[in-house]
Amino acid sequence: MTRAYQLDAHFQNGLVWFRRDLRTGDNAALYYALKHCERVWCVFVFDTTILQPLIDWAHERDGHKGKVQDRRVEFILASLEELDRSLKEGGGGLIVLHGDPHEAIPRLAAQLEAEAVFTNRDYEPVAIERDEAVAERLNDEGRQLLTFKDQVIFERDELLNGQGKPFAVFTPYKNAWLKKLTPFDLKPYPVERYAKSLARPPRKLDHAWPTLGQMGFAPGKLAETELPTGMSGAQTLLEDFRARIDSYADRRDFPAARGTSHLSVHLRFGTVSIRTLARLAHEMSLQPDGQGAATWLSELVWRDFYFMILAHHPQIAKHASFKPEFDTLRWETGKRADTLFAAWCEGRTGYPLVDAAMLQLNQTGFMHNRLRMVTASFLAKDLGIDWRRGERYFEEKLNDFDFSANNGGWQWAASTGCDAQPWFRIFNPVTQSEKFDPQGLFIKRFLPELEKVPAKWVHAPWQANPDDLKDWGVVLGKDYPQPVVDHAKARQETLARYGVLRSR
Repeated sequence: MTRAYQLDAHFQNGLVWFRRDLRTGDNAALYYALKHCERVWCVFVFDTTILQPLIDWAHERDGHKGKVQDRRVEFILASLEELDRSLKEGGGGLIVLHGDPHEAIPRLAAQLEAEAVFTNRDYEPVAIERDEAVAERLNDEGRQLLTFKDQVIFERDELLNGQGKPFAVFTPYKNAWLKKLTPFDLKPYPVERYAKSLARPPRKLDHAWPTLGQMGFAPGKLAETELPTGMSGAQTLLEDFRARIDSYADRRDFPAARGTSHLSVHLRFGTVSIRTLARLAHEMSLQPDGQGAATWLSELVWRDFYFMILAHHPQIAKHASFKPEFDTLRWETGKRADTLFAAWCEGRTGYPLVDAAMLQLNQTGFMHNRLRMVTASFLAKDLGIDWRRGERYFEEKLNDFDFSANNGGWQWAASTGCDAQPWFRIFNPVTQSEKFDPQGLFIKRFLPELEKVPAKWVHAPWQANPDDLKDWGVVLGKDYPQPVVDHAKARQETLARYGVLRSR
């Protein structure tokens, strides 16, 4: 497998393998393929080694073997349709397969007589293993797999500390990131300049795409989320956010407000490039009123940071804590822990902000970033349940699931990760609710049973007079749950749980 930045070679036939980069504009692999090949075909593979676990998890959870709903698969399929239209406008088209890339990519390359397969790098350990295996198969047949940096601004070894080692704390990493950044790092790839090399799929391969049903999935509720798909959807959201970016720093923590970009799923599947977003954020951050853009740029740098952490510490992809000493924490187990975990998953904890957040996740596949921290902290530090169980649940549910960011967020909340919050810092779910949803607008959006409860009491309804609650249409334990834990007591138990490690 060749890590290509500049190519001198020229090929007659090339194949672009799309994965997490479902766009024609500013796409490194597509650019290099078009520039260095006479003819270029394009392919996307619905990877059964990724999709089958999704199906298996759903069957395990629901106890049946029917077709599975997954908004992410729907999002990909809709985005591929736009990608195909864009490629056809340039004289090409998209081949879509359903299978194992270990077999599908070498077989397709042979059918097309492609001398090289061009693809953008994926940094997850299982993806690296896949690409190495595909590269070996291709090499055995006299072909090449050429990979390119496209998902991040800086890769694992492009930013190191003064000792030549990877950073483990975000702020120094961010400062080094900003210092190293040049206009060239954010420059878009001029794909359209070489579009003439695009080739239509051969007739024998220009067959019908696999359908959701054929892949084991059923139409879900993507349309209900009103999430625009594809390159045009990303552009729509970006234009909308650009008009609001000045207020991002002030509004981003309030889930009832439209304060964030909602671009995370597009960044996850590459319908917009990280360079496009970082360029906009950086340019606007330099303006007099650029604090909102600067704060958003910092969030984009967090993404690079977590990719870097994963690359240097691949053990975290095998359920290990970043800080090994925390692997000995004694989490709650058994029937009660399972009952509490189910209450957390289903939004039945009796803590309204936590429950509303989990219902948002279950109903839409989206969760506000502030609420990801609150719900993760609640699971690990109020319920005492292993953070890995929550990490997997988010992996199953989030539209924008990205392993490095999801793992980083969970280990931050559980205080087991790099640059995590200290173990003795424990979010109070009521205080968080009062601070970031003061009027209870977000809570009531997902918990209509609390609609009539005044803002003073909606954050902790068990503190209200039962007769007043009844007047507001709520009987605790009937219309809305009693709290499953007492936060003050849970806090002391968590301090004791983590304190054992400190005393060793």
